[in-house]
Parts: sequence; C-alpha cells; structure tokens
Amino acid sequence: MSITAEQLRGLPDFDGNVVAPDGSKIGAIGQVYLDDQTGDPSWVTAKTGLFGTSQSFVTLEGATLQGRDIRVAFDEHKVKGAPRVDDDGALSPQEEDELYSYYGVGSSDTSVRNDTSDVVGNTGVTTGTGTTTHDREQVGHDTSGPTTDDAMTRSEERLRVGTQSREAGRARLRKYVVTENVTQTVPVSHEEVRVQREPITDANIGDATSGPAISEEEHEVVLHEETPVVAKETVPVERVRLDKETVTEQQTVSEEVRKEQIDTDVDNDVRGSRNS
Repeated sequence: MSITAEQLRGLPDFDGNVVAPDGSKIGAIGQVYLDDQTGDPSWVTAKTGLFGTSQSFVTLEGATLQGRDIRVAFDEHKVKGAPRVDDDGALSPQEEDELYSYYGVGSSDTSVRNDTSDVVGNTGVTTGTGTTTHDREQVGHDTSGPTTDDAMTRSEERLRVGTQSREAGRARLRKYVVTENVTQTVPVSHEEVRVQREPITDANIGDATSGPAISEEEHEVVLHEETPVVAKETVPVERVRLDKETVTEQQTVSEEVRKEQIDTDVDNDVRGSRNS
C-alpha cells in the first residue's frame, strides 16, 4: 500500500531520509509531489550529491513510511541514475513520462505540481500534479529530419578492456629409459714368480745335502690374480612433480573507437553571432 497525503501531514518537519529497501540511506527527503487529480503522493526527491546539492526523483509507488523515513522500492544506484529533472516547479508530462519509463511503473498524462500549501502546509515539501511546465523557448530546428529538441547529443565510444581465462597449453611428465656408458677405475692385483738364489752356507748346508746327490726334480708355485667384478643395483635419486605459478605481465591493447564532433557553421553575413 502506498503512502497517503494524510500520512505525510503527520511527518514533523520532513527531517527524515529516503531509504532503500534494505534500510540504507539514499539521501535526505527533499520534496514530495502529489498527483493533481487524485491528490495522492506520486514522487519524492532524495537529496544526493556533495552537501545534498542534487535531488533525484523516485516514485512513491510501493513506498512506505518508517518513522520519519520514507522507504522506497529502489536501491541507491537506481535512484541516483534517474533522469535529471528540475525540482523547482511542476513536472511536465514529458518529464514525468521519462521518470515513469525509467522506473517501469506506468505512465501519466498529467504533469506533477509543486504546491506545498495545498497539502502539507508550510513544511517545505512540494506536492501535487498539475499542468504547469517550464519549457524554455526552443532555438532552431533540425534540418536532417523531424525536429526533436533544441540540442544535439554528442556520443563517443569508450574502450573497456578486461581479461578472460583460456587454456594456453598443457605440461606433462614422461619417464623413459636411456643407456649410457659409465667408466670407473678399480685397482686389481696379481702374483708374479720371482726366482731367489742364495749361496750355500753353514745355515742351509743341511737342506742342500738332504736329497740325492744328482737327481731330477720339479717345484710348483700357484699364482693368483684379482679381476674386476661388476654388479648393478637400482636406487632412487630424486622426486619430480609439476606445479603452477601465476606470472603477471603487461600487454598493450589497441583498438579504434569512434566519437562524434560538433562544429558550428555560421554564415559570413550573420552579425552579432557568438558561440557559448
């Protein structure tokens, strides 16, 4: 149920705020506008901007009173993005249609009247819908088509650069066997025969004459040597795994954007013309 004019009369000094559905403050209450035919509140302005110097219109459809505050059905971002409309008089049908279209709450074939004495006395809050407009005299007309208004809109393209993630490649671990020659030096030893001769002395005369005087004999010595022996064993030497890290680098993006330019073309025989 929307706010009624009777409820507005009960607001002391209109020192409350316009708040969003979640209760967050949008701005202080500025002015309230009443429908000229029904007398019901239609619009409220919220004081926004630096020091509350800007006022944004928001519909009272679906709004409720909470103490001194008016809780509307839209958040701060939506309200501050509303079409800019002068708040020092009545709303024209065109201005009101723009606001209705922006908030998606219908349309009106009447304009909104700012008349505090009719509804809320001397509270400083404006109300009502009427037929008064504040259109200034239109200067010039369109030559390229039907006349729309007295100004051109200059637009331009803006470059918005972002990033997106995509697959750049894959890394894999693969194990395979290779063969290589390993050369090592190992010391080996062997026995060799050495003939020793000793003269006959009193110490060995007995051993020398213990056998036959003349005979044939053989004496044998077994020789030994070392040879290299190779054996192989498998031992673990390291662990290998894959990991990822993010590296940030700067890339320059270039793209063409279009913008409109407006030039002033004044005939030579025109006097007293001035660009402002």
